[in-house]
Amino acid sequence: MMPMYKLLATGFGIGYFGKGGGTIAAAVCCIAWYISRAGSWGWWIILITLAVLALGVWCASMVEREWGIDSSRVVIDEIAGMGVSLLLLPVTIPYLALGFVLFRFFDIVKPFFIRKLEELPGGWGVMMDDVLAGLYTNVILQLIYHFQLL
Repeated sequence: MMPMYKLLATGFGIGYFGKGGGTIAAAVCCIAWYISRAGSWGWWIILITLAVLALGVWCASMVEREWGIDSSRVVIDEIAGMGVSLLLLPVTIPYLALGFVLFRFFDIVKPFFIRKLEELPGGWGVMMDDVLAGLYTNVILQLIYHFQLL
């Protein structure tokens, strides 16, 4: 039986898909966000996103001992980052799609201090670069929403 921290770290097994697991995890997060209408949950969705972040720090730290630093099997960071990307925005296909594309761009290219956060110790380094990618994405989406560009 798989330990709970591995199950969570891999996004319930998504991380075992190999290359592209982070993209799949972010896409699954978008689909779950849409189906559940998570954006309509008010402040609860912020608390849930923070809980995923905290669990991610713990899980990534735990698996690092066995899998090494920032293993590709760990995708809870993409789930948390994608969640941050979508916070307090309309749950519509255009916002989800643009959020997905922007988040993956920031997560892969790692501009504007994102790469530096990977240097944080343990699970913090794994999680915080994705959180910052999510914050950048969310700011852009908030501006688009505010100025009614979408």
